Amino acid sequence: MRKRYQRTSRLGPRLGQRLGRRLGHRLGRPSGRRPGRQPGRRLGRPFGWLWGAYGTSALGTWLAFGAFPLIAIQVLHAGPAEVAALSSVGAAVGAVVALPLGPWVEFRRKRPVLIATDLVRCAALLTVPAAFALDALTFLQLLLVSIVVAAADITFRAASGAYLKTLLPAEDLLVANARFESTAWTTTIIGPPLGGAASGLLGPVATVVADAVSYLLSALGIRAMGGHEPPPERREAARPRARDLLDGWRYILADATLRPLFHNTALFNGLVMATQPLLAVLMLGRLGFAPWQYGLAFAAPSIAGLLGSRLARPLVTRFGQHPVLVVSGALRAIWPVGLAFLGPGVGGLLLVTGVEFGLILCCGVFNPVCAAYRLERTPTGRVTRTLTAWTVTTKATTALLTALWGVLGGLLGLRTAIGLAGVLLLATPLLLPWPDRAPRHEPAPARSRT
Repeated sequence: MRKRYQRTSRLGPRLGQRLGRRLGHRLGRPSGRRPGRQPGRRLGRPFGWLWGAYGTSALGTWLAFGAFPLIAIQVLHAGPAEVAALSSVGAAVGAVVALPLGPWVEFRRKRPVLIATDLVRCAALLTVPAAFALDALTFLQLLLVSIVVAAADITFRAASGAYLKTLLPAEDLLVANARFESTAWTTTIIGPPLGGAASGLLGPVATVVADAVSYLLSALGIRAMGGHEPPPERREAARPRARDLLDGWRYILADATLRPLFHNTALFNGLVMATQPLLAVLMLGRLGFAPWQYGLAFAAPSIAGLLGSRLARPLVTRFGQHPVLVVSGALRAIWPVGLAFLGPGVGGLLLVTGVEFGLILCCGVFNPVCAAYRLERTPTGRVTRTLTAWTVTTKATTALLTALWGVLGGLLGLRTAIGLAGVLLLATPLLLPWPDRAPRHEPAPARSRT
């Protein structure tokens, strides 16, 4: 498109401008506005390095998926309660630890923070194989490492969102988040099978080493980005204050659009994740599915995430950002209730695969649109605190609902508890920012590219 404008400009300034306006009118763009970037266009070398770093660390994470519970069971002979605590308590305490880091990171350059959190995760994970080699590995160490990694992960996500907003103009945020989303689903597809094979051949500790190396490579990639990061806004107070911890929540709850979206996201993610342990017990225990069938039912539909992330930008271009956000957010809630009718055999396997395919397809559209919309609605000086509050709430809600649904599964039965979560999910679209809640003005433009 840019070359076409250059060719027309050679015909003369006035004629080039006239043809440019006509072309913009045919494409549905107002005259005089810069045409938006297309999904296939490059977003610059710095973003390429950031994208590569994200893909590397995401692949390492999925290679080591389930490594800590496996180490706890096979090496430390931990029981079900300890394994559950390793997954839930580590994430919950990590979220609490990350809470004061949001205001601290907000007023500092984000790129050094990204490198530091990668190196912290790398160092923490490497203590596991080191202790294993010395025959000194304990359950407490696994729990502490999971807390450190969870806190560093939340801090990295918040800082990367703020950094991305300074790196790219507003019209490129959806394309960038769609690429992150497609990368996430790609690593979800290929990571666990490769990690499972590596664990079978070399032991579960090997995948922890691979995860640690991926964070080191991510840090090196971010370091290689180069360029100059604009200085952050100055802190109003000379010292951090206790009330600064709540700044992210105050901004979210004061915004008429972000508030319902925030509630919807936390409740939706929590209810979906709360049923995963119950589904594992139902499928692998009572219904007699083989482990490979269980893995296939949840891994194969991840292809829908790639498709959804590719559809996000064309759908927004055709229908608008807010309608796509609301419709895809509503459609993703209709699928999980079908899991209450799960049965044995091929029919049950096809049911789970179909439900997961539809759910992941809608999430593949919704997630990048939501991420870009959230960044556009949040001022640059508040992004880190807002994303920290958002992530902490989502993780805490997920941990709470997972524990609650574990109790409900024992009281009401597995199938009833799964069905109850599906019914509650059908009500979550009511929390979305429907048109009457939509903002009447566009958010302020992001900072120019550095």
